[in-house]
Amino acid sequence: MKDTTLYEHLLGLKSPWSVKSVDLSLEEQRVVVEVVLKPDQVWADPTDSTRRAHINGWSERQWRHLDTCQLETIIKARVPQLKYSDGTVEELAVPWAERYSRVTLLMEAFVVKLLQVCPTTQGVCGFTRLAWSTVNDIMVRAVRRGMLRRTEDDVPHLGLDEKSSEKGHTYVSILTDIERGRVLDLVPERRLEAAKTLLETLSPAQRDGVKAVAMDMWPAFMSAAKACIPQADIVHDRFHVAKYLGEAVDAVCKQEHRSLLQAGGSPLTGSKWAWQKTYADGRSSEAVAFRALNQLNLKTSRAWRIKETFKEFWRYHYTGAAKRFFDAWSNNAMRSRLEPVKKVVRMLRRHETGLLNYSRHRISNACAEGFNSAIQLIKANARGFRNFTNYRARILFLCGKLDMRLG
Repeated sequence: MKDTTLYEHLLGLKSPWSVKSVDLSLEEQRVVVEVVLKPDQVWADPTDSTRRAHINGWSERQWRHLDTCQLETIIKARVPQLKYSDGTVEELAVPWAERYSRVTLLMEAFVVKLLQVCPTTQGVCGFTRLAWSTVNDIMVRAVRRGMLRRTEDDVPHLGLDEKSSEKGHTYVSILTDIERGRVLDLVPERRLEAAKTLLETLSPAQRDGVKAVAMDMWPAFMSAAKACIPQADIVHDRFHVAKYLGEAVDAVCKQEHRSLLQAGGSPLTGSKWAWQKTYADGRSSEAVAFRALNQLNLKTSRAWRIKETFKEFWRYHYTGAAKRFFDAWSNNAMRSRLEPVKKVVRMLRRHETGLLNYSRHRISNACAEGFNSAIQLIKANARGFRNFTNYRARILFLCGKLDMRLG
């Protein structure tokens, strides 16, 4: 088999395209394959079936292909620019690459697979010897294909969360499909309009089918949900509630620690993280030391017991029983005379309906919290992102569960 015929088979070329020559340079470690059109080829005019398109000019193009025997392989061709009867000019689409792409379809599919397993874009660049911009363009195109292929599946349970995107107070809002464990989309900011824009990425039929949305107590998220999916119940995320109660315990601990130090000595020295841990093995040295500390007559111990007692709330499956527990627990907490704890209790009372909705839907932003860890790793591996477009593309590429196949 001739080398020209071999590459015609590898590229899947058919008339009017054919391989004219294959130039091998061992010195440059490169193979250059020249592809040409059949002479006097005629193209139909898609705007007028009775006429044909005219060649307005030619573009010298080249594409990176999969390596041939560890040699860099380049496809070269002169591509005609076609002018139609309505005056528009368009470059002819070639069968071995997407329009305006700098790599072949086979090379693009290979890079997509590498991006799915390689932690950094720079690592893929080093392996394939492609420019960073080329690899990034491939990823952006793959995400665009995947988003276009998404079907309007029912999403009865949504998660709405925020994530820091850059240094300082710069955030993005993230919408997740709780049941399928995927990121649906994300937008800059965490304001009301941003949250509305994010929810409106769902079709009207999908929004009508939403039964509940898990979120924290951020007012913009709640207002957006009431405006865009008014029939859906708001379920306040249990992980954020645990965070607020943990911060209250920490605040009590700091206050008590300072007052005890002024009185002469504090057993709370170095115990900050001991109050936040869960001791699965009650016989460990840490668990034994914590029990001894917890048995002291401390305000921090009272705050910790209030926090731990609230875990029982999440076990109730009936709203009436959950409300009775919440009322008893909040009344007891308000009598604790611990202002940081009382502040959290007042906030939880204002959002009682969202808390009680958990007993009906039993959803949380656990998958969103898991995505937060993945997103943090993405940011660390990329050493940050210069713009939101690349940030969004990388998150959807890895966490969106998209169908990004070519063809």
